[in-house]
Amino acid sequence: MPLDEIAYSFINMDEYLPTKIVEKSDQPFLFARKENITLPEEFVHNENTYNTAHFIDSSDTQGFLVIQDDTIVYENYWNGQQEDIQHISWSMAKSYISALFGIAIEEGHIKSIHQTVDEYLPQLKGSGYEGVKIKDVLQMSSGIKFDETYSDPQSDIQQYWVGFVEGDSQDEFTANMVNETTPGTYNKYVSMDTHVLGMIIVKATGRSLTDYLEEKLWKPLGTEYNAYWLVDGHGMEMALGGINATLRDYAKIGRLYLNKGSWNGKQIVPAAWFEASVSASEEHLQPESENSSDKGLGYGYQWWITDGDEGEFLAMGVFNQYIYVNPTTNTIIVKNSANKNYYASDNPYASTKTHLELYRKIAHMGK
Repeated sequence: MPLDEIAYSFINMDEYLPTKIVEKSDQPFLFARKENITLPEEFVHNENTYNTAHFIDSSDTQGFLVIQDDTIVYENYWNGQQEDIQHISWSMAKSYISALFGIAIEEGHIKSIHQTVDEYLPQLKGSGYEGVKIKDVLQMSSGIKFDETYSDPQSDIQQYWVGFVEGDSQDEFTANMVNETTPGTYNKYVSMDTHVLGMIIVKATGRSLTDYLEEKLWKPLGTEYNAYWLVDGHGMEMALGGINATLRDYAKIGRLYLNKGSWNGKQIVPAAWFEASVSASEEHLQPESENSSDKGLGYGYQWWITDGDEGEFLAMGVFNQYIYVNPTTNTIIVKNSANKNYYASDNPYASTKTHLELYRKIAHMGK
């Protein structure tokens, strides 16, 4: 698909699919603003040198935002996106689900992550999720058999997407999942795990994901603009990747997690939940582990963890969507993209590791 078509669709998803509106805050938080810094001219990954401007262009960036010390030091838009236009999150939404899950536990709606999925969702008895602990689902270690190859039209994730577009029930799709490995032993990225977490939140709280997000995160974080959430034909949100928001509003969950779940002195996400979310607590979740994701990153509770020594973590979505947080340098970087060559093999402009080296170079400017 040509870049202009991809880029247009990513900032106009509500033209194609049903949605629910997430109302903005009536007390917006505004980051301080400076003139745009000059980004580093180049950076290095795997002994290859990349020109930064060329890299941003070649990865079909739509929005790029750098915040240091609570101040916007760089913000720019391309390919149709603007500061007030919502862009699809894709799998960055998974990190929001994690935050909502921690809040639901703190509020007593969910007892423990050591409970099994089917204690809350009896409709999943007989599926691969029966008997699986919630913790293993949070850590993408459910053992579910699932092919997440986006470039293969016959893969499970593409079959899911076709059904979603046609209005099919995501819950019913999930009930057909089967198991292939022992839960809690292998980190395999399975997007349906996040849908299961969303189902549990809905069942336990009695609220829609949209309403719960709006009350617990969107309004408390001082968002400037409404967001919207894609829903299936049964009104269930696409928990695994369907939030649409502006670049600055995406940065606010980064700020929340940069401050260990606290927002302007108020603890919104429990501190212990934050710590667990951005920690690879098991051997199979460690960066570069033989049992780890093919991205070479570690995994927490729906957050990606780097192999660096600065405590960095990321929310991440297909086509190069990122919320990067570096607590050591007090930096948040948000990137929205429509990378037309995302599926090309060995494409450095689609590589998360290459993006990460750019973010690290920027994070240390002036530090």
